[in-house]
Amino acid sequence: MMSLISRLCALQTALLATLGSLSVLLGAFVFQAMGYAPCPMCLWQRWPHAIAIVLGALFLATRLRLLLVLGALVMLVSSGLGLFHAGVEQGWWPGPSSCTSSGPSLSGLSGMDLLPSAGAAKLVLCDEIVWDTWGLGITMAGWNFLFSLVFVALWIMAWKKPR
Repeated sequence: MMSLISRLCALQTALLATLGSLSVLLGAFVFQAMGYAPCPMCLWQRWPHAIAIVLGALFLATRLRLLLVLGALVMLVSSGLGLFHAGVEQGWWPGPSSCTSSGPSLSGLSGMDLLPSAGAAKLVLCDEIVWDTWGLGITMAGWNFLFSLVFVALWIMAWKKPR
């Protein structure tokens, strides 16, 4: 597989990274449609992929090599977000108090305050694992971390290719 990628030109390699981000983003929307509501940190992880798709399209149109570096940097951010979120899910470190079970206290709220209103979105906590790969402990955030690292490598490979 690596030898195949090494034979690709910069445009093809960048396109592969761009399509990878598109696949991750579409996969997130499919999981959401299947009933896996995203937590706030899940939503944060979607933005770098959306930006990478735009960068890939711009590179396709302009061949501006700076876009390849920006693509790698954006995917580094994505992998960092994925690693941070996976660590929060696994209990390796605390997450933002606004979306974890250690968040704000419910004291002082009445029963009516706690009842869902009509059409309210399901509350999803960032430190709860809602899906993992066949019980192996690799969550969607973990996969985002791993895939984003591959995309970093692809963006860098595209940048290093001769013009």
